[in-house]
Amino acid sequence: MVQTSLNAELTGQTLARLRAAHAAAVERYPGEGGARQPVHTVYGGAHLFRRDSAPRLGEIARRLLASYAPDFAALARALGLAGSQQLPEQPDEVAELGRRLAAEPARARREQPHLWLAWTVYERVVAKLEREPVEDFRIDFEDGYGVRPDAEEDAAAEAAALEVAAGMEAGTLPPFIGIRIKPLNPEMGARAARTLDLFVSALAARTGGRLPEQFVITLPKVTMPEQVAALVELCRALEARLGLGDGALRLELMVETPQAILDAEGRAALPALVAAGGGRVRGAHFGTYDYTALCGITAAYQAMRHPACDFAKHVMQVALAGTGVWLSDGATTILPVPPHRAPAGGPPLGPREQAENRAAVHRAWRQAYEDARHSLQCGFYQGWDLHPGQLVSRYAACYAFFLEGLEAASERLRNFIDKAAQATLSGFVFDDAATGQGLLNYFIRALQCGAIGEQEVAATGLSLKELQGRSFAKIIEARRRQG
Repeated sequence: MVQTSLNAELTGQTLARLRAAHAAAVERYPGEGGARQPVHTVYGGAHLFRRDSAPRLGEIARRLLASYAPDFAALARALGLAGSQQLPEQPDEVAELGRRLAAEPARARREQPHLWLAWTVYERVVAKLEREPVEDFRIDFEDGYGVRPDAEEDAAAEAAALEVAAGMEAGTLPPFIGIRIKPLNPEMGARAARTLDLFVSALAARTGGRLPEQFVITLPKVTMPEQVAALVELCRALEARLGLGDGALRLELMVETPQAILDAEGRAALPALVAAGGGRVRGAHFGTYDYTALCGITAAYQAMRHPACDFAKHVMQVALAGTGVWLSDGATTILPVPPHRAPAGGPPLGPREQAENRAAVHRAWRQAYEDARHSLQCGFYQGWDLHPGQLVSRYAACYAFFLEGLEAASERLRNFIDKAAQATLSGFVFDDAATGQGLLNYFIRALQCGAIGEQEVAATGLSLKELQGRSFAKIIEARRRQG
């Protein structure tokens, strides 16, 4: 008989305390919930919002694409996709190449991956702009609206609410929508609270207490937990008064001050900010330009890929990893706007003006594309867009990012699931489920944003139903039961 030294009662009590600690950790760090996260948020001034803003933005984006990248080769060159310089320039040659790629896409993907990527990205961007051009829209009462007379903002808050109600009725709203109020600081706090009250009250009155399914309130320039707690208190009062249901008003926090990264003691500030939200905080959005300005970075160097931004965003990742709070990067402020416009009733633009317009739009597209790719590579799957033309570069960046790694990720996930199932069947403990879940999340995001379809899902060895279940552990358990 093996002799032991530890008392069984002591061991049991110790492990019981550890189980309680583990349970608390699981509650605090539930991981990604698997719900769809939008790939972007379009910010627009509240005075400009209309019930059909999302489809109208899509129309503008499609016109810009047709004007400055009428085929896949032109867009590939504008964005600098790999191999784009070898693509033909003559429209008839591009059209013929497109027909060949469309006829045998699987063969093209194997034998001419760069051509296949350029063609596929373009086709899926066009389809996305027709089907769902905007995923998330934020009706902005802050930077995109400015400081206006109280009577004007009062009217804008009520008008925007009525437009949202009309959009709900007409089915023209994007899947995600919300408002950004002014900051809850001493200067703007009262105005922010009044705008929130007017908007939510007017919306609830018009809809009979219904909110858009993914409605959220964005709080900018957060510096302390007390601001978040104050907003929660206002939300609770509105919910009780309007019969909205407890927790109906969800929050997003703008991380655009150094105090939202590190607190006065040098600790990561975000856990306390999120905790002050009482379970309402859905996302944390990085504000590139306010943050860099407050760090003393001059205007010429304020950019999304500045090292100061990478540091702040990495702190955001570490502080909120596993909490289920969505992270979003900021915006590219160089907009795809052509500098020349033909006067109404006047002569058309000349070759020089047309070339300058094309160069300006392409330059802005590439800047936004490269910024979005940097965000994706760093694990930020959402960002801001400020102009409908940026929808082109946003979706192109997302689709190229997911499609470029699709082959390797498909094989890796397929092998991973096979090995995990074998380990389970043979009685060994498979303890790397987090890696499998990470691979699964890659395909979930790719499918949700339109980068891939059912055919690409099937290449992983998973069914669409399994992928939509969003749980690697459940897939393995189900396959184990099926033998």
